[in-house]
Amino acid sequence: MALYDDYVLPHLIDLACSTKPTRKQREKIVHLAEGDVLEIGFGSGLNLPYYDAGKVRRIFGLEPSAGMRRKAQPNVDASGLDVEFIDLPGEEIPLESQSVDTVLVTFTLCSIDDAVTALEGMRRVLKPDGKLLFCEHGAAPDENVRRWQDRLNSGWRRFSGGCNMNRDIPGLIADGGFRITSDERMYIPGVKILSYNYWGIAKP
Repeated sequence: MALYDDYVLPHLIDLACSTKPTRKQREKIVHLAEGDVLEIGFGSGLNLPYYDAGKVRRIFGLEPSAGMRRKAQPNVDASGLDVEFIDLPGEEIPLESQSVDTVLVTFTLCSIDDAVTALEGMRRVLKPDGKLLFCEHGAAPDENVRRWQDRLNSGWRRFSGGCNMNRDIPGLIADGGFRITSDERMYIPGVKILSYNYWGIAKP
């Protein structure tokens, strides 16, 4: 499993998260980041093209997978952005309280084991006037789609790096102590059980 997790899985996740519809979703939210940014689940750096370099000072890229960090390095080098990797899980954020202006989380809350604890950590490191930017897939509003999500979720998690297709994203964000101020939702093109997206802004 170590070989799969370190070499095969990063490639599969990168392919799944770089489709045209997911790129369009990233484009909607990433450009709003500013100041010192903590990006949770940095992955291979798929958000890098959508940052506004004139508004961002530094990016702390939290990414526990060594395979993903290797895959991201050429993209970081080409971006010209100041990126510092943090190789810890999302539940463990080694930054000072109230030290960042923006937390960005895209297609990541689905796979953090204890998402609420991770969100509480994100709120801790945000400045009082900071913002959480989120773009995630999760539980569908249609009962028949949600039923299939629930049926298939345990099998899906086993080979997808712990991804859950049926999480209540706004509920998790609220449980983490955030107040959602912008909340948009829609199915994007793709397999319906994986394609209901939530994106927006939340305040600590």
